[in-house]
Amino acid sequence: MKHLRWLFLLGGVVVTALAARAADTLVRREWTIEGGKREALVRVPSVRSEAPAPIVFVFHGHGGTMRSAARSQPVHALWPEAIVVFMQGLLTPGRLTDPEGKKPGWQHAAGDQGDRDLKFFDAVLASLRAEQKVDDRRIYSTGHSNGGGFTYLLWGTRRDVFAAFGPSASAAGGAGLAALKPAPVIHIAGTNDELVKFAWQKLTIDALIRINQCDAKGQPAGKNLTLHASKIATPVLTYIHPGTHQYPAEATALIVDFFKTHARP
Repeated sequence: MKHLRWLFLLGGVVVTALAARAADTLVRREWTIEGGKREALVRVPSVRSEAPAPIVFVFHGHGGTMRSAARSQPVHALWPEAIVVFMQGLLTPGRLTDPEGKKPGWQHAAGDQGDRDLKFFDAVLASLRAEQKVDDRRIYSTGHSNGGGFTYLLWGTRRDVFAAFGPSASAAGGAGLAALKPAPVIHIAGTNDELVKFAWQKLTIDALIRINQCDAKGQPAGKNLTLHASKIATPVLTYIHPGTHQYPAEATALIVDFFKTHARP
């Protein structure tokens, strides 16, 4: 993680500036899924390479948008060689807020909403594979809050697609945890999270350490970072900060750096 230390120290100012410079590279695209329109912002590297490109899928939180995710989670600015997809959710009842479903979000479990969001993901990935030279060993998912929950759902239902995961301010429980198979993961959590309680996230992290056959204690890997090494090459890296539910500006750099170091065998 040495190559991003300077970015981590400068924090949100640098990330914001990079996002502003990369904003014009995002293209809005539409897909028709079972008669319904879905959309995403997609960045394809402008410089063609003979090497296949990794893909990073980014999922906003409940009430967010693909545009707000591109601003707060600027993966496209930090990984110019990658295809980056900021997905747009549909109006969805929330589990912790918005029970009437007046804001956009993602399905919470397999089978919810007719699996509309899993089908959306499948369609987008299929189209990118048809259009671009994709590195199938380096496909990733990250998301904040409800988007992190959907990242856990993708882990449980599409594990063989992905190289690593990067959920933030989210938790998996019950059937969701039971469905997870070992995979590298970086989990971002705030100890003062007022929405997705840190105690809930800690239960998820403890379960991930067991699932991934990791060292329970872990070793410091930087400020607020703990690396739990794995016997089966599926480490758990945590970034536990003293903040609230808000996505920390430095998190995207940490997630991108973690993704870059993990590929499927």
